Amino acid sequence: MNKETIAFIRERLAADPTPAELLRWSADPRTGVRQAVAAYTRRQEKRRAETERLQKLYTYEREWYVQGKFLIAGTDEAGRGPVAGPVTVAAVILPPELELAGLNDSKKLSAAKREDLYHRIREEALAYRIVHVSAAEIDRVNIYQAVVSGMEQAIRELQPAAEAVLSDAMPLAPGVPVRAIIHGDALSASIAAASVLAKVSRDHLMDLYDREYPGYGFALHKGYLTELHLRKLEELGPSPIHRRSFEPVKGMR
Repeated sequence: MNKETIAFIRERLAADPTPAELLRWSADPRTGVRQAVAAYTRRQEKRRAETERLQKLYTYEREWYVQGKFLIAGTDEAGRGPVAGPVTVAAVILPPELELAGLNDSKKLSAAKREDLYHRIREEALAYRIVHVSAAEIDRVNIYQAVVSGMEQAIRELQPAAEAVLSDAMPLAPGVPVRAIIHGDALSASIAAASVLAKVSRDHLMDLYDREYPGYGFALHKGYLTELHLRKLEELGPSPIHRRSFEPVKGMR
């Protein structure tokens, strides 16, 4: 009679089974054991796929690594499209080849996953900087220039300083080499990390604005022009954080 219970085998498979154990359990005829081994195999395949995906995210960083540059900053923005609130930019330098499970373009992540990565990135990063460019500044210089100036400021303020920069399709001139990558937040670990920092930091700020300027629903729509937001704008008029150069705010008195 087999002395290893199914419960024991499942516990071992959830930990770190030895090759000998896996070989033995793979030949076990019990249905429960076969199911447990199959589940373990699927988990391992998923982990391998995730590791390969994360390794590919350093393809552009490695182009700098082979040149002896290891302080590579990624930069990205959040909040280009809303009619209220700042545009938030982030720059971050990750340790070379750091694996952050689940790291991806922030738009592809759940709010809970973004929040978790936000804290892990800040703990693990060699340096990071987050800059909020106000609605008033956006109105003064336009949204494109606001993003550019915010990114360049964030990069300049990194300590240690960046040796090279990867940006999400933005041509920048921060004083170090820059490579602009289309859809970079899905192709570069550094840019993806910056996108998470920018998105979560901006969301946190919009939650604060929701309390400072109640009634608009900023905590729900984060300043984007939803049906609710438009209705509240028509009822209450623009708040101090609305972008006066953006329609329909521009046409309101």
